[in-house]
Amino acid sequence: MANRVRVDGLRELERALSQLPKTTGKNVLKRTLIKAAEPVEQAAEEKAPEFSGALKRDVKTGTRLTRRQAATARRQGKFTAEVHVGVADPAGIQTEFGNARQAAKPWFRPAWDSTQDQALDIIKNELGGEIEKAATRLARKAARQARRAK
Repeated sequence: MANRVRVDGLRELERALSQLPKTTGKNVLKRTLIKAAEPVEQAAEEKAPEFSGALKRDVKTGTRLTRRQAATARRQGKFTAEVHVGVADPAGIQTEFGNARQAAKPWFRPAWDSTQDQALDIIKNELGGEIEKAATRLARKAARQARRAK
């Protein structure tokens, strides 16, 4: 069963992002997505099964892409930024989905399901402010460079 979410105002935010330099826009998106990932990471840590405690410690938020993901992002050419919340430990995948010897005990998906609305709210509320801050920083930098050029 797929959940549908409707968000208004993203076109305006995308237009505002397009006014920023590409790297600045990506950094704005990354900062916003990392803030939005915090509740998901916390919920995953809380719901992780406690065998040795390794799964709780290994829940991380990251921005590194694989080669394939980076190539896809470059081909799209838009302001793309990705943030991943997950577990590097293979035991996390085995626990979540199960295998031939172990039944599935989902913990990460329920963590996502319980916090996805909160993450979306953070994105909606923070992105506009981050864009404004970046634009203000760029304007100050341009003014400083103009003063030095005189």
